[in-house]
Amino acid sequence: MPRSRAASVAVIGAGVGGCALVAQLRRRGFRGPLSLWETGRGPGGRASTRRSRSDPALAIDHGSPLLNITAEAGPELLAPLLAGEWITPWSGLMALLEGESKLHIGRPDALGLGALYAGRGGMDHLCRGLLTLAEAAGPSVQAHYGTLIRHLEVGPSGAWRLLDRDGVLLAEADWLVLGSTLLAHPRSCLLFDWPEVPMARAAAALGDLQLDHALTTIAGIRWEARSNLLLVFDAERAIPWRSLPFALVNFDAAAQQRWGLRRISIQPLPDGRCVVVAHSSDSFAADHLDVYGSRSAAARMLALPPDEGREETVIEALSQAVVQCLAPWIDGVEVSSADSQLMRWGAAFPVPPGLPSELMLCSGSRVGFCGDYLTGVGFGRIEGALRSGERLADGLLQAGGVEGRRS
Repeated sequence: MPRSRAASVAVIGAGVGGCALVAQLRRRGFRGPLSLWETGRGPGGRASTRRSRSDPALAIDHGSPLLNITAEAGPELLAPLLAGEWITPWSGLMALLEGESKLHIGRPDALGLGALYAGRGGMDHLCRGLLTLAEAAGPSVQAHYGTLIRHLEVGPSGAWRLLDRDGVLLAEADWLVLGSTLLAHPRSCLLFDWPEVPMARAAAALGDLQLDHALTTIAGIRWEARSNLLLVFDAERAIPWRSLPFALVNFDAAAQQRWGLRRISIQPLPDGRCVVVAHSSDSFAADHLDVYGSRSAAARMLALPPDEGREETVIEALSQAVVQCLAPWIDGVEVSSADSQLMRWGAAFPVPPGLPSELMLCSGSRVGFCGDYLTGVGFGRIEGALRSGERLADGLLQAGGVEGRRS
């Protein structure tokens, strides 16, 4: 396609990778139409914050509670995010649980190495900050939340067409970027009971060997799942939790096997309440993949029927594991009085090797990929998602697919 400042880009997935791409394109001078499509209620993906319209003080970081930067040279977007106070350095204490109950306060695991940051007011402020950087650097980004893209196709004019489940055209764009693998991975067929993978079906008509290679690689990526327990304690019952000398507990392999947990995050609220978020181990989640959580976006989107008590069973199992593994530090704490929710992340962490960087931009079909599933520094973490968005933005500009200010 010839270079044109009017070239448009549609980004599917408003997680960190998609939002980083949007921010970097605008900061690099791209002025063409940019649209962002997300099935959730707002940006963030696995770095989102669950908020309540009826309870403004309630904010739960149910996915990633922190981001860590391990390389000496951080992502370019880190400095403006800090300057805008969208994120802030995190100086809390971590603990590592080994086996049955051996707790090492101050010892991080791989997710806690390097420089640590948290969203100011919630982890969703990371992506909100990225989108604000984009808005400050160029024309508005058209964001569409709560929208599931069902079909992808290339129209007669050569533009990518995004359609809903009824085949209604939602948008057209010169370039298509997948900030999530959902529409390119076979798990979409399992999740939504679709007969084919949307991106694979679209690619079959294009004959782009590079895109075919990318999709084959993505189809082979394995993802670890998580069942996430959210507990909200009132001010009185929150006291033992707020008194703990650590804010995060990570579990080593033996502890994961013993307790079925991977991480516990303690999140005090300004009004005296406390939120406790427990992420299950991959093996626990794999045994309960059909339990989504009645208040989750997936359950709402799929209009799932009641699960006949399975959700309560999972909540009880995770709740008891939390209380028992931390019994020496929160002796006698009851969780039955807490407001409890369950959320399931079907694709929480990609397992290496991921998608090679040389396949992130398929110029022949005008398709790009970004997210933490790209190989490189930060793979499987927010750092990797940030860096992938930056790399893809530069790749689009250097390939001549879109026009902007060269650096």
